[in-house]
Amino acid sequence: MVKDRRQQNIDAWLNGNYDQETKDEIIRMQREDPAGLSDAFYRTLEFGTGGLRGILGVGTNRMNRYTVGFATQGLANYLLKTFKTDIKVAISFDSRNFSKEFAEISARILAANNIHVFLFESLRPTPELSFAVRHLQCNAGIMITASHNPKEYNGYKVYWNDGGQLVPPHDKNVIAEVNKITGVDQVKWDGDPGLIRIIGKDIDNVYLALIRRLSLHPEVVAANPDLGIVYTPLHGTGVSIVPQALAEFGFKNVHVVEKQAVTDGNFPTVKSPNPEEHAALEMAIEEAKKTGADIVLATDPDADRVGIAVRDENGEYRLFNGNQTATLLFHYVLSQTEINQTENNYFVVKTIVTTGLIEQIATDYNVQCFNVLTGFKYIAEKIKEYEGKLKFLVGGEESYGYLVDDFVRDKDAVSACCLIAEMAAYYKAVHNRSLIQQLDDIYRRYRYFLESMVSITEPGEAGMQAINNRMGLLRENPPKTLAGQNVVKIFDYKMQHSFDVPSGTCDRIELPASNVLQFETADGSLVTVRPSGTEPKIKFYFSVNETVADNQSVDEVREMLEERINNLKFDIVEN
Repeated sequence: MVKDRRQQNIDAWLNGNYDQETKDEIIRMQREDPAGLSDAFYRTLEFGTGGLRGILGVGTNRMNRYTVGFATQGLANYLLKTFKTDIKVAISFDSRNFSKEFAEISARILAANNIHVFLFESLRPTPELSFAVRHLQCNAGIMITASHNPKEYNGYKVYWNDGGQLVPPHDKNVIAEVNKITGVDQVKWDGDPGLIRIIGKDIDNVYLALIRRLSLHPEVVAANPDLGIVYTPLHGTGVSIVPQALAEFGFKNVHVVEKQAVTDGNFPTVKSPNPEEHAALEMAIEEAKKTGADIVLATDPDADRVGIAVRDENGEYRLFNGNQTATLLFHYVLSQTEINQTENNYFVVKTIVTTGLIEQIATDYNVQCFNVLTGFKYIAEKIKEYEGKLKFLVGGEESYGYLVDDFVRDKDAVSACCLIAEMAAYYKAVHNRSLIQQLDDIYRRYRYFLESMVSITEPGEAGMQAINNRMGLLRENPPKTLAGQNVVKIFDYKMQHSFDVPSGTCDRIELPASNVLQFETADGSLVTVRPSGTEPKIKFYFSVNETVADNQSVDEVREMLEERINNLKFDIVEN
C-alpha cells in the first residue's frame, strides 16, 4: 500500500538528519496527539506570494527552523541564478517567539551560499527593513514576523531589491525554487560569519531623518507640542523607534503604556496583538482617560499597522477603523500639499476593498487614484511602475496600513503615527476640530461611506476545502439581489473580467488574477468575498454610502447605513 503524504513526511523527519529533540516530539505526538501530528504533517507549509506564515511547532505544516531553512535555501538559489555574484540581503525580525533564532538561521544559510547579509542587531519594524533594502542597495530582504496574528504564529516575508514584497515574476520563481527543497540535506546550514554584518542605529538615524521630512506643518507642531498622545507597541517592535520618531517630530507629551512596552512574543496583556481589535487597545484607552490624551496610537508586533482612538467631546474614546483613518490621512495629505491642478502628475493608491471615498477625494484634488489587489505589495508595485513619471503621495488599505512618500515600499506605522499625530494637532490648533469632527466634515462634503468586514476562520484541511467550496458556489450561482437591491455588476478577479448584469456585457479587469469576487448593487453598495492569503479564513467586505443632506445629522445617516450593512451580511454570510 502506498503511504499517504503525511506519513511520508513523518517518516522523512524521523529517519532524516533532523535533531533528536524534533524526533522525540514527533514520537510523543504519535502517542499522545495523533490529530495534532496529522495536521502538522498533512501538507508542506505553503511558501506563498508573501512568504511563509503558520503555527509554530514540529512538522512540515508548521513554522520551525527547518521550514525556515528550506525557504531560505530556495531564496538563495533563486538569488544566485538571478544575480550571480556580490549578492546582499537585509534581515530583520519582530518580538515573536523564535523570531531572532529564525533570523540568525536565515543569515547563516545565506552566508553559506556566499551571500552578504545585513542583520539587525535587535528587533526592528517591517518598514525599516523595507527601507534598509533600498538604502543598502540589497538584492532582497527577509522579515521574520507573523504581523498581527496570535502568539502561536510566526512568519517569513521576502522583499525584492525595490524594497517591496515579491510580485510577478519573482514571487512565482522564488516559490518554484523553495518547492525544490524537499529535505534537510539540501540546505547549506552554516556559512562564514564574516559575511554577516550587524546593523542598527546607523540605519535608524537615516530612516528617522527621512520621516521627519514628511511633516506638512512642522510650525504647527512646534507651536503645539503638548498634544496628548498615548502609544502602545503591543509588546512589539514599535517600542524600538515610534516614541523616538514622535519626539523627533516635535511631540513632547507622549505616554507609552509601560506594561505593553515589554517585548514579549507571548503578548501577555492581550488575546491578540491586533490593533484592529478593540480589546487590544483597552489598556491604552485606560491610560488615555487618566492623562486626558487627545489620541491613542497602537502598532502591531512588526509596526506596519496602526490603530487609533480619538477623544470625543464627552471625554470618551472612539476607535476608528482602517477606512476612516485612511480617509483622514489621504484628505490631510492631499489638502495640505501644493498640487498643480493643471499638470495632473500626482497619484495615490488604494486596494479594491478600501473605501471608495478616497477616489472621490482624489478626484476633488485632481489626483489620480489607482485601485490594486488586496496586499500592500501591489501598492509598492504601482509606486515602482510610475517611478520617475508621476509623484506618489499616499497609499493605504482598510487593514490599518498606510504609507506616505516612497522611501519605504511597504505599509509604515512609524511614519503613519507621526503624521496622524500631526494631523490631530493641526485640526485642533488651526480649526479647533477633533479628528472625529474633521471626519464628519469630510462625510458632509463628499458622501458618507461606511464599511464593515466579517472574517470566518476555517482551520485545517477540512477548512481549506470549505473555503474553496464556498467560493465555487458563489461563482456558479451568484446572488441576484442583496439587501433588497438588484446586483448590477459582478467582478471576478480570478477570471479577470467584470459582468454587467443588465446589459449582459463583459469587460476585462486589468489586474493580476486573484481569487476574489465583488458584487455591486443598484444603490452603490459593494460586497467583496476573498479567502485570506495568509490565514485559514474567508473574508467578506461590505461598503455602503449615502449623501448627508443639509437637514440630516451624520449619526442619522450612519444608523441607516449600518442597517443596510446588516442586511447585506445576512444575505451573503448567513445564507
